[in-house]
Amino acid sequence: MKLPQSVNVLLLGSGGREHAFAWKIAQSERLAKLYISPGNAGTKTCGINVDINPTNFASVKQFVMTNNINLVVVGPEEPLVKGIADYFAGDPEIHLIPVIGPSKEGAKLEGSKDYAKAFMARHQVPTAGYMTVNKKNLEEGFAFLDSLQPPYVLKADGLAAGKGVLILEDLQEAKNELGAMLEGKFGAASSQVVIEEYLSGIECSVFVATDGKNYVILPEAKDYKRIGEGDTGLNTGGMGAVSPVPFADQAFMEKVRTRIVEPTVAGLAKENIPYKGFIFIGLMNTGGEPYVIEYNVRMGDPETEVVLPRVTSDIIDLFEGMAYGTLDKTEISVTPDTAVTVVAVSGGYPGDYEKGAVISGLDQQTESIVFHAGTAVKGKEVVTAGGRVLAVTSFGTSIEEASRKSFETLKGIDYDRIYYRKDIGKDLI
Repeated sequence: MKLPQSVNVLLLGSGGREHAFAWKIAQSERLAKLYISPGNAGTKTCGINVDINPTNFASVKQFVMTNNINLVVVGPEEPLVKGIADYFAGDPEIHLIPVIGPSKEGAKLEGSKDYAKAFMARHQVPTAGYMTVNKKNLEEGFAFLDSLQPPYVLKADGLAAGKGVLILEDLQEAKNELGAMLEGKFGAASSQVVIEEYLSGIECSVFVATDGKNYVILPEAKDYKRIGEGDTGLNTGGMGAVSPVPFADQAFMEKVRTRIVEPTVAGLAKENIPYKGFIFIGLMNTGGEPYVIEYNVRMGDPETEVVLPRVTSDIIDLFEGMAYGTLDKTEISVTPDTAVTVVAVSGGYPGDYEKGAVISGLDQQTESIVFHAGTAVKGKEVVTAGGRVLAVTSFGTSIEEASRKSFETLKGIDYDRIYYRKDIGKDLI
């Protein structure tokens, strides 16, 4: 089977990742109409925003049927973890409409840290040693912490909006925090906690498109999680990203492919887990050896804003291969140029922040691509509507050139208490 030559697409989500997808889909020669649900102030320049909650599957179905949608692309993790792919597959009226995203079982690779670690163990995917703890085996958890060297890594088992990971230097503090997490520090997400051996090294992210059996590796990226320059301060959803990653050379990526990507995709097929979507593999490069820190079951944010612009081939052709099991016949092309994304956030983020600040400078002439993350339209103005507000992506022949262009563009953009890191990519130069 194939998609029609002219495709109506529904894209679910509202962040910077979704604006990047919308921007890329809008370039396709095969696109008829693009709808984004619910979208943001930036996505409306690529298609039509529609006010539907992506986790209200009945409303999504109604829109799909009413508007002759041929393809549904899921941006964020929540609809996937809640089973939107299964909902479509199990409904006789819409079961032939492909959903880009894994089944509910496949989405457990992100929805449960314990599930992901057990999957890696079954398929010999290299990762840190771990133990899963709940209230019943808390004392065993304390003993496992005693056996480790600091720092100590605690991860809420479930989805915690990117905030459920603690890295602590002090053993007693780690034990106290373990108890607090099991008592609901991160809500139901931390009713189980995965304690992990700490891996030292440098992180990078690898993105894989798969139809459940075949795969295509997309450009890799390195993102910057801490709010402060020099990787200091609190963790965020991501303050910027760079692609390609200088240390992810051919030898390293071959290790990633053979030791991690292939056993992961083969494991999904062996366990009969339907998976037609993206796998985000968070890696630690430890002395040249790759270890998996985590799986996500969708593209990352802000990595999507640095990865997709480097892909020069038609993305609907890629989606078609994912949907119909023909990725082995699908090729993607990628520019060798370097891309750097710098994220502008609201003052106070990742803590409390205000919304509704008017954004100026979005109409300036620039080489950069300005992706909207947390924005909304209020009257005739674009205003802030989230912690991460904009993601500015620029190209260059080097990290220095690409980052300089992004910073120059951000100098022309303003809103109350705008903040962005000025050292994105500097550690790779």
